[in-house]
Amino acid sequence: MAFHFFSPPPQAAGPLRAGPVAVIAWPLRLVLRAWLLVLLAWLGVLSLAWNAVAPLLRLVLPARWGRVVGRAGISGVYRVYWACARWSGLMRMDAQSLDVLRHEPGGLVIVANHPSMLDAMMIAARLPRSVCVMKASLMRNPFLAAGARLAGYVVNEDTRPMVRAAVECLREDAQLIIFPEGTRSLGPRRMHGFTRVVSVMARQANVPIQAVVIETDSPYLSKGWPLWRLPPLPIVFRARLGERFEPSADHDALTERMEAYFRRELGQ
Repeated sequence: MAFHFFSPPPQAAGPLRAGPVAVIAWPLRLVLRAWLLVLLAWLGVLSLAWNAVAPLLRLVLPARWGRVVGRAGISGVYRVYWACARWSGLMRMDAQSLDVLRHEPGGLVIVANHPSMLDAMMIAARLPRSVCVMKASLMRNPFLAAGARLAGYVVNEDTRPMVRAAVECLREDAQLIIFPEGTRSLGPRRMHGFTRVVSVMARQANVPIQAVVIETDSPYLSKGWPLWRLPPLPIVFRARLGERFEPSADHDALTERMEAYFRRELGQ
C-alpha cells in the first residue's frame, strides 16, 4: 500500500515543501521509518545486482562499448529506483526537465549544487550518457565500484589525472556530472565555495557548462543526516535546467560567475 496521502499531485505548482513529520503519531512514524529503510534496502539490492554483472561485462565488451553500456546501465538502475520511490509516496523527485539534454550532441559539463547524497543519482537517472566525478573512497564501495569502473567514472583523488580523465570523457561526447562545491552543501540553500577545476575541464575539452539547480526543503541525507532518521514527508527534490556558460580562459572569473548564479537561484 503506497502512502499517497503525503504527496500533492505531481504537476502541482508552487514551492516544494515537505510535510511536518512531528505531527505524525509515533506508531505511524515507526511504520514510515521502516518503509523508508525498505526503500533504501531496495536501492542496495538494485545496486549490488548491477555491480555483480558489471565485472562480467567489462571482461567481454570492448572498452568503449563497456563505457556506453555501463553508463546506460547505471542510469537504468536509478530510473527503476526512482519509479519505486515515487510509488511509495515517501519521495517526489522531479528531474524531467533534464531530458532535453539526453540527445544533445557533443560533450557537456553539468554542474549542480549538492544538498543531498541523492543528487547524482537523480541527475544520472535522466542522462544515460552521464559520467560522475566521484570520491576515490567510493571506488572501494561494493554498491558502486564495479559499475563505476565499467562506466569509466572519473575519480577525484589527484587533480591532474582527474582533469585528464574528465577531458577524455568529454571528447567522447559524455555528459560529465560534477559538484563544484567538492562536498555536500551546508544545507538546502547554503553552499560552499566553488572550485575552479570545472572551468579548467570545460576549457581544455572546449565544451559548455550547463547549470542544474537542485531545489529542496528536505534535510534528508544532507551532511550529518543518518539513513535511519525519518525526515519531514514527503521528501521532495526538483532538478531544473539553469544557465549555460561558455568555457573561458579566465577560470577565476568564470568560477565566480557560476557561484554567484547559484547563490541567486537558491535565494542566498
